[in-house]
Amino acid sequence: MAQKLTDKIAKTSPGPALVWDEDVKGFGLRVTAAGSRAFILNYRRKGDGRVRRWTIGSFPDWGTGAARDEARRLKRLIDGGADPLGELEGERSSPTVADLCTRFEAEYLPRRRPSTQRTYRNQLNAEIRPRLGRLKVAKVTFADIDALHRDLSARAPYQANRIAALASRVFAMAVKWGMRGDNPCRGIERNQEQKRRRYLSGDELARLTKALAAHPDRQSANIVRLLLLTGARKGEMLTATWGQFDLVNGVWTKPGATTKQRTEHIVPLSAPARQLLANLHKVRDDSGYLFPGRLGHRQDIKAAWTAICQAAGIEGLRVHDLRHSYASSLAGAGFSLPVIGALLGHTQPGTTARYAHLQDDPLRTATERAGALLSGQPSAEIVPLKGAR
Repeated sequence: MAQKLTDKIAKTSPGPALVWDEDVKGFGLRVTAAGSRAFILNYRRKGDGRVRRWTIGSFPDWGTGAARDEARRLKRLIDGGADPLGELEGERSSPTVADLCTRFEAEYLPRRRPSTQRTYRNQLNAEIRPRLGRLKVAKVTFADIDALHRDLSARAPYQANRIAALASRVFAMAVKWGMRGDNPCRGIERNQEQKRRRYLSGDELARLTKALAAHPDRQSANIVRLLLLTGARKGEMLTATWGQFDLVNGVWTKPGATTKQRTEHIVPLSAPARQLLANLHKVRDDSGYLFPGRLGHRQDIKAAWTAICQAAGIEGLRVHDLRHSYASSLAGAGFSLPVIGALLGHTQPGTTARYAHLQDDPLRTATERAGALLSGQPSAEIVPLKGAR
């Protein structure tokens, strides 16, 4: 029989038992054989009429009066179509950020270049999973992302920007997959970055050439030589296959799967590059790669690059700076930015614009000639000094 529940009844009722309240239908006290006591609410879910049981809280943490008031509040919500237990179960089963990262790796990353896949996986495992992995995807806030970015900024400002960019990409996919309605990364203020402008000087190039000739790892030395002669990205070079090269016509056709712009890139090869490739072709193996390794193709030249730079006495030069050096030599020779961009495979003119300042010499020559024509005076010419060292 139902009775008006009181704290005394809640405290003294023997178990196991269900004691129902006469004032609020479905409200009661559950007592276990071990003596644990909790207030409950039985209700029928709208739509299918299924009976569900919601635990309000344990006694004496909840007093009888407070539990009865909570039962009345819940019944009003249920009458309006709410399902407290269903919502709780849904939240418990909803995906976490760790689940989202796993799906991102399985469905998004395979469409990216191998080097991009490795970078993103490392960043996911090093920063995003440890910090956000346990959070529900739908519950992540701007404050969560901002805190992650600020903490990383204190020790690695540029890396913090990379992580924020990856997080934004991950949550953009969460929106696309219907896991949430918005991207919590929107509005993150990135750290200011200075674009690197590191190029090989003439003296450094001479020392690098000498160090490459003496380096014992001939494969690494040849990789560096070709990077310098073609302006290619390291990943493009390491994954290059002989099928991409037409040595007769001197053309390298880079497939879209290996290029940053995701489109096929056809570039002509200089005579020195063609000669080096011809020499490599004579001693090629059956793998099909220009630079074979234990896992198909050579994976990296990090250790070799460090040793080569040390032997050459060069500091602060990255492998990617060889690409910048190639572009700077073109700019210094007077070639236009569109030509340089086409050779490098740039799809945005702004990407090539960083080399505009290196065109000073051809611009100076042009303005001297224009000045001579307009003033009627002979233009200034640079005359080499014989015997000068």
